[in-house]
Amino acid sequence: MAAAATANWIRPNWANSGVIGTGTASNSLDLDSTLVERCITGDANAWEDLVRAHTRRVYGLCYRFTGRDSEAQDLTQDVFLRVFRALGSFRSAEGCFTTWLTRLTRNLLIDHYRRTRNQRVTDSIEEQLPRVEQGFVAVSRPDSQLAGREASEMLQTALGRLSPELRETIILRDLQEMEYREIAQVLDIPEGTVKSRLNRGRAELARLLKKHRDAF
Repeated sequence: MAAAATANWIRPNWANSGVIGTGTASNSLDLDSTLVERCITGDANAWEDLVRAHTRRVYGLCYRFTGRDSEAQDLTQDVFLRVFRALGSFRSAEGCFTTWLTRLTRNLLIDHYRRTRNQRVTDSIEEQLPRVEQGFVAVSRPDSQLAGREASEMLQTALGRLSPELRETIILRDLQEMEYREIAQVLDIPEGTVKSRLNRGRAELARLLKKHRDAF
């Protein structure tokens, strides 16, 4: 399969594509393994199904780390292009596909973070925060959809103020709903460290969110 054709398959509805969490865990594992095997043999339909099943998870991870929809879309495509090229290295005996995919996504996000570090010096969370807060003040009616968007923006801002190690642990556990052992595998740290970072991250996140609420 050509890379250009692959890219065309990775442009669905980013935030809504895929169905995450349906069926049992064992069924999902079996389905992933089957799809991977079919992809390796060149089955284009299997590749589409694999991308469709995991796009929302990857996009969500990229968005929570970057806070920008367009950037998360581009990174999601980059992830699946990397998956396409590296799929032959996946070994189901060494862990589930979701863990392998999350680790690959994280590695790409780390690379992206290093490449764009200088750009973020002039566009930091601290500089974005006043604009976000002004948007909260400007809201005068309790519209539920708007309130949901505000909550998401507030959460994204608070996440951006956490240290990278606390932020990624919160995202993987509370937003991606991964198990402790899976997070430990992705981050290559002991489960005890995962739980410690999660506790510290949740406490800091709660403090930041309370600070936002008290300000208004």
